[in-house]
This record gives sequence, C-alpha cells and structure tokens, in this order.
Amino acid sequence: MDRRQFLAGTAALAGSGVAGPARAQGVTEVSFFYPIAVGGPITRIIDGYAAEFEKANPSIRVKPIYSGTYQESITKALTAHKSGTPPVISVLLSTDMFTLIDEEAIVPVDPFVKSDDDRKWMASFFPGFMENSRTGGKTWGIPFQRSTIVLYYNKELFKEAGLDPERAPDTWAEQAAFAEKLTRRDGAGNTTQWGVQIPSSGFPYWLFQGLTTQAGATLANPEGDRTFYDRPEVIEALQYWVDLSRKHKVQPPGIIEWGTTPKDFFERKVAMMWTTTGNLTNVKANAKFPFGVAMLPAHKRRGSPTGGGNFYISKKASAAEQQAAFQFVKWITAPERAAQWSIDTGYVAVRPDAYDTDAMKKYVADFPPAAVARDQLKFAVAELSTHENQRVTKALNDGLQAALTGTRSPEQAMKDAQAEAERILKPYR
Repeated sequence: MDRRQFLAGTAALAGSGVAGPARAQGVTEVSFFYPIAVGGPITRIIDGYAAEFEKANPSIRVKPIYSGTYQESITKALTAHKSGTPPVISVLLSTDMFTLIDEEAIVPVDPFVKSDDDRKWMASFFPGFMENSRTGGKTWGIPFQRSTIVLYYNKELFKEAGLDPERAPDTWAEQAAFAEKLTRRDGAGNTTQWGVQIPSSGFPYWLFQGLTTQAGATLANPEGDRTFYDRPEVIEALQYWVDLSRKHKVQPPGIIEWGTTPKDFFERKVAMMWTTTGNLTNVKANAKFPFGVAMLPAHKRRGSPTGGGNFYISKKASAAEQQAAFQFVKWITAPERAAQWSIDTGYVAVRPDAYDTDAMKKYVADFPPAAVARDQLKFAVAELSTHENQRVTKALNDGLQAALTGTRSPEQAMKDAQAEAERILKPYR
C-alpha cells in the first residue's frame, strides 16, 4: 500500500494549487495532500483520522486532499508552492526530501520540538526510517507510511516442488536453486510457472537496491550529491538479476511489471515474488493458498532499502498553520494510531513502541508475517535519494532496463548510468 500501489488513478484538484486558508473564527485550517486516487478504504481511514483529531482539537480543521500518485502529488505540491498557496502538510516520498529542500518548499521540524514530551516523540521512530528524514543536522520529514521489500512465497508450490514450505531461501544461491525447482514447463517447453519475479517496471531502482545492499554496495552518499552506480559490487548485483532470466531461466525475460506481479502470484504463475511490505494486506486478502513472508535472501549481508512516505510541513504556511500541522503529525504518529495504521494497510509501524500495543501484539500473534518487515529493519538502509532525485534515479532505471532487456551488458549499463548521474549532480558539489 505504499507509493508503488498508487500508480493507477488521479485525484482531480481545482486549478494547480490549493484554496487559500479558510479560517472560521479561532479555527486554523490545515490542508493536507495525501497521495492516492479519490475513493476506497484508505481515504475512509484518513477521513476518519481527520474527524477524530478535530474532535480532540476543535480549534484545528484538517482538510485531506487526495492528490493522485506520489509523482503527481510532488508535482502538484511544488506547483502550489510556486503559486503561493501550497498545502500546509503533505505526505510525499521520503526520497523527495532533497528536492523539497532545494525548492525551499518545507521547514525543518526541529523548531517545533520544545517540550520533553516532544523530544521523546521525536526520538521514538525507527532509526532506519529517519535516515531518509534527516540531513545537515536537521529533521525535514516525519515517517508515516513506510515500508521495506520482502519475499512472498506460495507454500503449496514449495511443497509440490519438494521444498520445505516453512523455509524461504536464505541466500542468493538458494533463491536461484529454489526457483529452478519451482519453475515448470509444458511438453512444448513453454513456461507455465516461474520460480521468482523481481519487478523491473515502475520502481526498478528500489528493487535493485535490495540486491546492491546484499552485495555490500551503497548507491549514493548521505549528502545526496554523488552516486556509485559503476562500482563492482553494483555490477555484480545486476549480473545476478540478469542471470535469473538469461542463465537460470527461472524469471520471466525482459521487463516484469510492478503492478501485475501480485496478480501473477495470486494466479500461481509465479511461486516467489519480491514486493513491498505495503502489499501485505493485499496478499492476505487475495491469496487463496497458504503463503509465507520472509526477509530478502542474503549475499555478503542481508538488506533492503526502506521506502514510502513522510510528512512535510510547508515553508509558506503561517506560523499558526505550521504549529497546527505539527500537532496533527504528532497525534497521528502516536503508538496506538501507528499500530492501527499498520494493521489496516500493511505498512510497517514507524516506531518500535507501536508493536508493544495490545492491538499490535494480538495482530502479530494471529498473523506472524506482520513482524517480518519490522525484524528486517535492523538490516535496512536508506532508500536512494539525491538532489535532482527523479533525474538521477531515471538514469539508473534506464540502465537497469537496458541490461534486463539485453541491449547493454550490466557493466556498460552501469557505467552509462553513472556518467549521466555524475553530469546531473556535479553542480551540487
């Protein structure tokens, strides 16, 4: 349920911005961009939170505006910022942080943290999620709907292939070996069931970062002004991904669609898939077979990038609006609400104490896969984020797809991607 499920549909907004702050006497309105198309269960949950908060804080009115996909939301938020009427708060990608800072569109959260309770709250989030929330000694975003990549597998197909249905592959080598046993072909040699799918459309760089982390590589520096796409470990990771299709023939060739991978899993066309923990509720509701959820397989180490969205506060909002926004963000990320949000959506609860709530303890006891993403956080790394982030990640995505479709070797593809990223980022150093 993170940005990677918000690819379909848009929300129609009047004009390019948001209507100016409408304040009844003594009431501060907080306009709130949320990245999803209008309608559906998520909007009902968000609307419910807004109403509950207003009941407890009658001097503040929260106005959710459903702003389409994450890409559409950042475009609309920046357009509104330039026109002078931005939303007071927005949920945008954690990786949009450098772009929002460069555009002078947001303020750091630190000045609003004044009391001991505020400081305790600020220190309550998983450190792995804060890596994409802080830079230059300041906190710019607050984690809300965050995720990691996990491996989902069909226990029935494992059993049919002679594999232990309670044990997922633990290493790259095991993943390839398991996938070979799980791949089936008919008499004519046509593949009827694939062993594994790692999607390569939509967000290939994010899935790839799972592989590069496991290979011991870092794709960018913390300052967001330098990338390392052509390092040997990065090329090794891409070679493994290519080999799953070309050498082992256990993954579909060419580009694998992000959006249809869960459907392929439900239809038993694939036995194992890599996708976001944000798909957990979707898989739980739609898989008509017993399934497992596991950490990604290790190579030199375990690892996954984090993903998903943060809250950001607008620089152009008034002091009263910014303070009201801070109150809402603090309220909605309290342990009980963080726990319920995770249960309702499949996102990882953003703070450890959410897992100590009665609701979450019961949920994890009844549905142990809900704890996998939390447990993987100790191996998680910051998602790729740089200045000019969309252009820099596009350079990598283009290189990945060139290698996966066979138009360039993994080594040449990564050298070309690095050259383009270097050209874009050089002015920021």
